[in-house]
Amino acid sequence: MDTSIREVKVFPAYIPNEMRVGAVSATASISCVVVEVTTADGITGHGMTSITDEEPVVAALTEVVAPNILGLDALDRERIGEALYWILTPRGQTGYATHAISAVDLALWDILGKATGLPCWRLLGGARDTVPLYVTFGFGAFDRDQLGEAARTLRSEGISRFKMVVGHHALARRNQGADVRAILREDVARVRLVREAIGPQGELYIDANCSLDDGSARYLAGALAELGVGFFEEPLRDNDPHRMRELRHRTGMRVAAGQNEGQLWRFASLVENDAVDVLQPNAVICGGFTGAAKVAALAGARNIDIANGGAFPFHNSHLHAGLANGGLVEWHLAAVEMCRTLFKGLPDKVGETLAAPRRPGLGFDLDHDALAEFAGRAGSRGHGKG
Repeated sequence: MDTSIREVKVFPAYIPNEMRVGAVSATASISCVVVEVTTADGITGHGMTSITDEEPVVAALTEVVAPNILGLDALDRERIGEALYWILTPRGQTGYATHAISAVDLALWDILGKATGLPCWRLLGGARDTVPLYVTFGFGAFDRDQLGEAARTLRSEGISRFKMVVGHHALARRNQGADVRAILREDVARVRLVREAIGPQGELYIDANCSLDDGSARYLAGALAELGVGFFEEPLRDNDPHRMRELRHRTGMRVAAGQNEGQLWRFASLVENDAVDVLQPNAVICGGFTGAAKVAALAGARNIDIANGGAFPFHNSHLHAGLANGGLVEWHLAAVEMCRTLFKGLPDKVGETLAAPRRPGLGFDLDHDALAEFAGRAGSRGHGKG
């Protein structure tokens, strides 16, 4: 078998979609980059990255990564990953580079699975064949009435774990004249409304997407203390580990972070500074399954929970099914719809669980026609996920 890399194709895509929960709906859009790697023997693997601007990632993959991995053995993931580290981040920089590396690494794991006839989650360790889910639904696009209706609908469908957005880019909007305290007061009202809708037994998480300063995060944590928030995800700008440690200790609220981190040393800093209760490696950002497994080992060494943050459950479920310390996987409504647009053969959740695929590799296929359509729309039109 000749598994040397013969070809690397790179596709940017901009995908608008509709999130629908019962009678409630809202529009969203997500940018992503898809990589397709083909070996000399014709085995094709695909990977992706997202939550970023696609142009610099495409440029890095096309102009730098592809010429340097052609001819290498696709099964030598550590060799390729180390080579790309020194090419793209020779001094440990964070940023777009690990997005590019993640997409390639996922494609190489897909190839490994197809070459061996095994799904990626089994190659990662095969700890379990289903993963538990939580549902991210509480986006800023929903007004209060819609938010409450969506929460009640999901609860009636048997969902018991919910996540909603808070902060709403408060620090960025402050520079445009927004009243941060007014944003936080609205957040308190929205979270209270959701708690009432899902009842005391529902698990409720909040996510500020790194959009708050320390004082605002402490205010919000204090105002929500009586509502039983399960964790406060990425509360602070820059994922500042010292401030997040103080936030945990001063408020007693559990803190989660890591969905947008790339370098292993950044995760180590969160662990060493006692900054998180839940570490959140995202395989489409932190170096693929190779990088995410190393982050999971860091967490395991300190008995820190891991969970999927940053969406893309069809990729991240392999990590959490494969590893013994795998945790919750995020069923992010907008990202799920995006994946349904681009991929064929995706599994669907059953209640609050997602079954690990039985097919080799990632267990699902690219829809090349859809990819061609949405690649034509790519551009700097936003990279958020709600």
